[in-house]
Amino acid sequence: MKILAITSKSATFELDNLSPYFSGNVFLIELNDKLVRQENRNVFSVFGLAPNTDYICKANGESVKFRTLQSNIEISVMKFGAVGDGIHDDTGAFTAAMNCLPENSVLTVPAGNYSIKPVFMKSGITVYLEKGAKVCAAAARSDYPVLLGVLEGINCRRNIGTWQGEEADCFASVFTAYEQNNISIIGEGEIDCGAVQGDWYFNHRIKRGAWRPRGLFFNRCDGVTVLGVTVRNTPSWNVHPYFCNNVKLYDLVIENASDAPTTDGVDPDCCTGVEIVGVKIAVGNDCIALKSGTYEFAKRYKTPCKDITIRNCLMREGQGGVVFGSEISGGIEEVNVSKCLFEGTERGLRIKTLRGRGRIGKCDGVTFSDIVMKNVKVPFVINMYYNSDDESGHNEYVWTTEKLPVDDRTPQIGSFVFKDMVCTGVAYSAAVFHGLPESPIKSITFDHVSFTYNENAEEGYPVMQEKKFAVKNQGLDFRFVERVLLKNVVISGQIGEPVLTQDVKKIAITK
Repeated sequence: MKILAITSKSATFELDNLSPYFSGNVFLIELNDKLVRQENRNVFSVFGLAPNTDYICKANGESVKFRTLQSNIEISVMKFGAVGDGIHDDTGAFTAAMNCLPENSVLTVPAGNYSIKPVFMKSGITVYLEKGAKVCAAAARSDYPVLLGVLEGINCRRNIGTWQGEEADCFASVFTAYEQNNISIIGEGEIDCGAVQGDWYFNHRIKRGAWRPRGLFFNRCDGVTVLGVTVRNTPSWNVHPYFCNNVKLYDLVIENASDAPTTDGVDPDCCTGVEIVGVKIAVGNDCIALKSGTYEFAKRYKTPCKDITIRNCLMREGQGGVVFGSEISGGIEEVNVSKCLFEGTERGLRIKTLRGRGRIGKCDGVTFSDIVMKNVKVPFVINMYYNSDDESGHNEYVWTTEKLPVDDRTPQIGSFVFKDMVCTGVAYSAAVFHGLPESPIKSITFDHVSFTYNENAEEGYPVMQEKKFAVKNQGLDFRFVERVLLKNVVISGQIGEPVLTQDVKKIAITK
């Protein structure tokens, strides 16, 4: 058992085993010899701690000593005039607290329902949502200020708002931070972002005043921690760190209805140093989506999304489990996904890119290990012909399999390693890796990976592309890949050949 995070009010721990997300047994948590609760997850937190105090946590037969951090001020939002009855507008109380508290302060939100409009966070402030605290975002579009995509002046240019990989006006989120450092939202409370109560899902692809807000939006911040809370009912993406460094997302619950459009779980965007650990996600789109902008955006900023750790997470429902793109022109580098459980997502790993996204950055250095996928229709997809929502995704330049000249608009995909994985209940295909003839996928390695199928599955489309095709219980499909290494790969119950190849330069199959 190791410590993941310590604050003045909480501590978060992680068990070291090979069981994804769940510990495999139920155990007791004791704090200074007092029973806290039962638990069955690898990542868990204890809250309600006193600042600057020594504790001993016992769990699963182990004990860890730790000392909580000291805070300058700890004060209730009630002291600033909040009511917490779900009717009174408590925005002013949150805003006053944010502006008045010094750095290294804790703003405590007691049990109650707090109706607020967007609140802007300030450096050094921790928002602590106690058990039973529920922050409810305003439903009316008119209650949301606009974050400008580009703010320009004399010798000054700032990008504040964004939408799907571009600089664009968007509405502020219920908690928004711009160029703030060392900010935290922690606790056992809930943030309800009010989407169902508003009109956010009506004509959701149409910009009305500005683009839809995220649940939590952090722009160009260094040191962001979101720990323990539940985020749900968001107008678009749930948690969106954008050009941020040192982001810690631990022990969260993220929930949206399965039919809520484009409500991704966590979308690190042009970020460096992101840890997503012990997070449970069930949403209406991709559970975790890594992004780095569209082509023109990446030309300006040249910022990849890199050094990403995803561990001990449960992805239950969603179009994709861990997804790259489709806005990945700046590149995605050094991603490690381990000890995760995927249940019922349409795809497991999913990479979406297309001609036009460019080669300013590349996707490279990706490892998946100790993963279990249950009833995932297609565990692995790399699709370089993605028919994106805009018109460009549907023209011949994108979908043709003819070899085109390589230029700065040609995407590139590097090396991927998948090891020690079990995939059961596969429906459409075990894996589809479709590179471009002029830009093949560099390298795919499977090491100790097994696939079994759902015999009762219906035929379906494994990839989203203009020239789509339907399959059922297909094996591994490689097209335009430079190197494939299959070591101790077991495929049981597929229809047709277990391994399909087209224009693969080198393939090695060993046991």
